[in-house]
Amino acid sequence: MFSQKTWRLLLLIWGLPLLASAQLMQPKATFTRADSLRGGQPALRTCYDINYYHLDVKLDVARKFLSGSNLFRFTATQDFTRLQFDLFANLEVGKVLYHGRELPYKREANAVFVTFPQAIKQGSRDEFTVEYSGFPTIAKKAPWDGGVVFAQDAQGQPWVATACQGVGASIWWPTKDQQADEVDSMLISVAVPAGLKDVSNGRLRGTKKLAGGYTRFDWAVRNPINNYDVALNVANYAHFSDVYQGEKGPLTLDYWVLPESLEKAKKQFAANVKPMLKSMEAWFGPYPFYQDGYKLIETPHLGMEHQSAVAYGNKYQNGYLGRDRSNTGWGDKFDFIIIHESGHEWFGNNITTKDIADMWVHESFTCYSEGLFVETHYGKQAGQEYLHGQRRNIQNDGSILGPYGVNKEGSGDMYDKGASLLNMLRTAINDDTKWRNILRGLGKTFYHQTVTGQQVIDYINKESGHDFSKVFAQYLQHGELPVLEMRIEKNQLLGRWVASVPGFDLPVRLRTKGGEYRFVTPTTKWAPLDLPGATKDNVEVDTFDYYVGVLMD
Repeated sequence: MFSQKTWRLLLLIWGLPLLASAQLMQPKATFTRADSLRGGQPALRTCYDINYYHLDVKLDVARKFLSGSNLFRFTATQDFTRLQFDLFANLEVGKVLYHGRELPYKREANAVFVTFPQAIKQGSRDEFTVEYSGFPTIAKKAPWDGGVVFAQDAQGQPWVATACQGVGASIWWPTKDQQADEVDSMLISVAVPAGLKDVSNGRLRGTKKLAGGYTRFDWAVRNPINNYDVALNVANYAHFSDVYQGEKGPLTLDYWVLPESLEKAKKQFAANVKPMLKSMEAWFGPYPFYQDGYKLIETPHLGMEHQSAVAYGNKYQNGYLGRDRSNTGWGDKFDFIIIHESGHEWFGNNITTKDIADMWVHESFTCYSEGLFVETHYGKQAGQEYLHGQRRNIQNDGSILGPYGVNKEGSGDMYDKGASLLNMLRTAINDDTKWRNILRGLGKTFYHQTVTGQQVIDYINKESGHDFSKVFAQYLQHGELPVLEMRIEKNQLLGRWVASVPGFDLPVRLRTKGGEYRFVTPTTKWAPLDLPGATKDNVEVDTFDYYVGVLMD
């Protein structure tokens, strides 16, 4: 289509790294039966809808050992005699109990198949309990890998946390390990050695001293929760609290930090949490979990969006471990982990994708929320500069969409490239009030639901009045950027999109130097562009708000 020399010119224009040929020719990923068991939705998973869990766990910190049980309370969606739950093979199933009797079960990889003595009838409510124990996987680089983190605080006291997004919650507890079926509510009971505290999701219902020098902490979650968000956080925590007067009334703010961090935490959290909530509620609607409250918990890993119990490990500094990811200066004005991980309460926790292949919904909107936070507090231009600056992190290395049914996410470009995509849609819609209503409408329409990425796209198309399907397809499914190719012919500006998606039709802004921007909608066929006075040397494309390539022939 273009010569090698021209492509190099385009890459320089875009400010992108040249992609090595080896990177472009990577072999297609292959998947196993175990991947399908973990990521798929066969009948043995969809036959039951999870209503309630009671996870009851004892943590032997010294041995790095877990033991306990999980109660599964469910509604049958069809008649069945067998079902699947999930638990990593290094953890042992002790018993599966059903109305006082043990049920037979069979393992395959990290899946467990249970057989019931008689058919469970569609529409009936029933329950079973799984007893388990073992040495859980120890995370080496949480939150990028999954498992349990065993660390110590400055006084040598135990400091333990879980992080399991991607790999799955069944890496440390028995569960129906798929995002498509969120439990409606649950009780999380964690027993820890005396002198330590556990902080989990929801609200603390009570504590109880147990035999052997253990204390159990019972946390009640009243809202639907995806299972990778379920967390235990164990340390000699100090606690302080506050209240935010939000859109739905008073929202409790609870903070659990190491004692040596107390003064730093009070200052850093005061500077970031309420400003974050002000911005997120303005753009995305009310905080989705008023019943369960909002918590920040200091953890030995960087951070994770654990619902109503956000994990925080950014060392009480602004930026991302002290670095501005946008390189604009705006990222130095807020604590990245507080803003980003809390943003997931709206996208990731309130709205959860059924398949991790659509993880772009979680990460693109949440990365975009950072720019909206900057805009809320420093003005629209500042927010646009921040989002533009974050393009420096984009690799354009492949599809942002992952393959469905095998528990595999797409390219990491789902963060910054996804945020740029959303910002382009805002620019193309050209109505900030409508755009804000779309964002808030997503949270309201899909409140506490699991969705597909296509549902989100369809909603944006419907509410914007413009079909952006081909735009989403280009940016989500292809690493290459679309290129606006232009030429002057008989004193007329002609243009077309060169894109991987046939019929790509993104409206874009053009101007002549010194003039006002106007919208044109090129297609993939050469056609006149309405820009009076255009010459080869004076046409300017809005590449500040649009992440596209440009070529003037």
